[in-house]
Amino acid sequence: MSQVAAGDLATQAERVTAYAIENPTIVVAALLALLVVSGLAVAVYRYLTRTPADRLMSVLGRYDEVAVLMHPNPDPDAMSSALAVSQLASAVDTETTLCYPGEIRRPENRAFETVLDLDFERIETAGDIAADHVVLVDHNEARGFPGASDIDPVAVVDHHPGGGTGRQFTDVRTHTGACATIFAEYFQARDWGFYDVDTALTDGGVETAEVPEDALPSHVATGLIYGIQSDTRSLTNGCSSDDFAAAAYLYEGIDPDLLNRIANPQIDAEVLDVKARAITERVVDPPFAYSDVGEVSNTDAIPQAADELETLEGISAVVVVGESDGTLRIAGRSRDDRVHIGRAIESVVESIPMGEGGGHARMGGGQIPVEYMAGIGPSDGITRDDLREHVFDAMAGER
Repeated sequence: MSQVAAGDLATQAERVTAYAIENPTIVVAALLALLVVSGLAVAVYRYLTRTPADRLMSVLGRYDEVAVLMHPNPDPDAMSSALAVSQLASAVDTETTLCYPGEIRRPENRAFETVLDLDFERIETAGDIAADHVVLVDHNEARGFPGASDIDPVAVVDHHPGGGTGRQFTDVRTHTGACATIFAEYFQARDWGFYDVDTALTDGGVETAEVPEDALPSHVATGLIYGIQSDTRSLTNGCSSDDFAAAAYLYEGIDPDLLNRIANPQIDAEVLDVKARAITERVVDPPFAYSDVGEVSNTDAIPQAADELETLEGISAVVVVGESDGTLRIAGRSRDDRVHIGRAIESVVESIPMGEGGGHARMGGGQIPVEYMAGIGPSDGITRDDLREHVFDAMAGER
């Protein structure tokens, strides 16, 4: 630096110093303003960089109690996701009620609830929900019971397609194979570890001598990993790298005995009968298959029959239907990249009043009131044979 430049800097420094001495109030105000702006910048940065787990826990912490609502007839993915919300809520001192409409009937679903000694509340109407604020898991729009359409959830966590959102928090990831994967990521993002608990039904449930803070009990980790396994067929179908990463994280915290008992329950005799009917009554239009198993009392046997039928050699996509309590239940499975089975089922039922259908590329379902199939209301009706042909057309991409 030249002597002239150095002199100029010295002169400027002297002027600034003199100004500060003569105007201390202005200088202090300027410094305070700078501090305020810096603080706001830090606060905005922290807000914008919060993880989804941080944001959900912030929402949960605003309430004394929330209801965690599962979809009708919840499966292990929905049940484990509800458990996960309860665990996050307890970390911010928020009480939870875990509830569902419908029934828990599939063998592994009942085993999940029983083995983990879970306390779920069955509801029949929206008025049965204990808390004023609702969190939806494994679905993004409440359905399947009177008043469902009036529920405005504060938060939604899901992996299914749909337009439902939460007022304060929404995390819908259709690329993941299970909703439990999303919650596993939440716990991992917050560096939660694991601890063992003793689940003993005769002793009244989960017991632990010392519960660490920000740690996941083994029965919850076990539930989450089975939720992932059940929705991805043991990480072989419809899964992503996120599902594998979540399973790897959870593996350190599971209870192998509990996992084995959930995954290998005794099978209901009707399920075996329905599977047999699905195979013997199948109609095949290669590489697709369709089976109408008739009347069933255990509706969970229908998707299990679809799982069985899909394993037949030469079959890449299947639909199984069965009737229960005046409703035709539909379950579809696909291993065919050309067949998005959820959209195929949706295209078949969308023209039938009160018909519902949809799902993922590999797994879909739906239901149709039998009276509307017969032509009640604005439609002309549709026979069971017509329905079968429409399903074959949809799987072939002709609808």
